Amino acid sequence: MQSRSPLFADFADLMTDAFSAAQSAGEEARAVFRAQAERMASELDLVSRDEVESLRAQSDAALAEIESLKARLAALEAAKAPKPAARKPAAKSTTAKKPK
Repeated sequence: MQSRSPLFADFADLMTDAFSAAQSAGEEARAVFRAQAERMASELDLVSRDEVESLRAQSDAALAEIESLKARLAALEAAKAPKPAARKPAAKSTTAKKPK
């Protein structure tokens, strides 16, 4: 007695080949899609993630320096600003105004 029917064996081999072919086609389609997307990105002159992160780090450093310089400027302006002197009362004039 046979353990496998030749019809089912042939069908199983056919399905195995079909799944293998489908998997290969999927991988090829994925590679073609990736290549097409990379080509389109290069034509659109898009930047990479590394370039964005580099610019972000530069801008963060520049903002920190600006804040530091603002604080330093405020301290220098506070040190330079004249201190208000106590006001003396205005002297009263001794001449009286004549009515017209």
